[in-house]
Amino acid sequence: MKNIPAILSAFLLCLPWLLPAASKPNVIYILADDLGYGDLSCYGQKKLKTPHIDRLASEGLKFTAHYSGNTVCTPSRAVLMTGMHSGRCYVRGNLRGERGAALDPKMTVLPEVFKAAGYRTGAFGKWGLGNTHLKGAPNPLSHGFDVFYGWKSQGIAHTYYPTTYVHNGRELPLKKGTYLHAPMMEQARAFIRGSVQAKQPFFCYIPTAIPHAAMHAPKALHEKWRKVFPQFDKKIGKYGAGGEPCPDVVNPIAGFAAMMEHLDNEIGALLKLLDELGVDNNTLVMFSSDNGAHKEGGHDPSFWNSSGNLRGHKRDMHEGGIRAPMLARWPGVIAPGSTTAHLSGFQDLLPTVCELTGQPVPPQNTGISFASTLRGEAGKQRAHEYLYFEFCKGPKQVIASQAVRMGNWKAFRAAGKPMEIFDLKADPFEKNDLAARQPELVLKMKAIIKKARVPLPK
Repeated sequence: MKNIPAILSAFLLCLPWLLPAASKPNVIYILADDLGYGDLSCYGQKKLKTPHIDRLASEGLKFTAHYSGNTVCTPSRAVLMTGMHSGRCYVRGNLRGERGAALDPKMTVLPEVFKAAGYRTGAFGKWGLGNTHLKGAPNPLSHGFDVFYGWKSQGIAHTYYPTTYVHNGRELPLKKGTYLHAPMMEQARAFIRGSVQAKQPFFCYIPTAIPHAAMHAPKALHEKWRKVFPQFDKKIGKYGAGGEPCPDVVNPIAGFAAMMEHLDNEIGALLKLLDELGVDNNTLVMFSSDNGAHKEGGHDPSFWNSSGNLRGHKRDMHEGGIRAPMLARWPGVIAPGSTTAHLSGFQDLLPTVCELTGQPVPPQNTGISFASTLRGEAGKQRAHEYLYFEFCKGPKQVIASQAVRMGNWKAFRAAGKPMEIFDLKADPFEKNDLAARQPELVLKMKAIIKKARVPLPK
């Protein structure tokens, strides 16, 4: 009995570390747009540094086998929200305009899981799943978000200087020359402050448009990087945004670097805020990208080695088009500086959130929770038998390419062409097609494709 005070004292000292794992964490999910696997310095980028984003790796967990939902924007975000892989999801390619992109109101999607668990929910940026401002039409607010601030459509999100923005379903004028990403991040931080003041757990979703489309960046940062890369000053980056102002960019190489520095600084401000509010230890921050690097608006992914030597880019089912950076930081729960090769994808976020918040997993889900990986409990982590990917094109959503990742094996099939097989352990850059030497594996992969996919409704 004499030892009880000492035991109690030791327990109380450990309590701050135990509470985050036992209570429902705040969650911030930052989704970059067209950020390649090699665009962050913690994933090997050599020509620019991303120190604040790198903190998520040095103080948290870096995934090396995480995959986006698809190789383009809309279907990738649909996978993220529904927990359905791209062979089951209702949209499998980008659509002309916003029709057909909206989520099914009958499904329970990611923000609605948080709402059911008592969270305050906010989204800030590019929704990508239909218009955000039309009355009576599906939008972020009709799918579980309490707050939305950002672009009104996917097409308008190609410019960082739109004439309007949308706040909670209302389209409002934007002061000319305003770089929308800056007030958007201010609104995200205001949402977090308000949630903490209300003593309510929060889910803050930040689907930034950086570094997609036009290489627009704040002027001071752009000028700074033009001095670093003056040899590209004769290069002009052009892009369109559905009739909205989309200024040409002198030296888009400098523009990309400036965009990345701006995003990195904003994430640094976000992490600083969590510390100031005293919620750092009970906040899970995740960062990923919706697909591989693009080649638009003057961006040069070869110069930056944006794919990290992986084969392919956006609109490609090779690794460079679908393997995504994924970082997770949760002080006291995730071991700092850790790395995982756990095979995972966007469809896994939904069941992970369900496990962390104590909610039932929606019936449409095809993912597997990676909560055990976050906690460092590798022995408890369930594994995928395979990941399946399907990319479609055009208004009729015709299959353009398919891929399967099964262990270290990768199958790739472009429409109308034979299947290719790669051993990613021996050949991570997909240079050697082994299909002719692996006929049984080809048959197995074809059987997986048949099993995994459901035809899109006509």
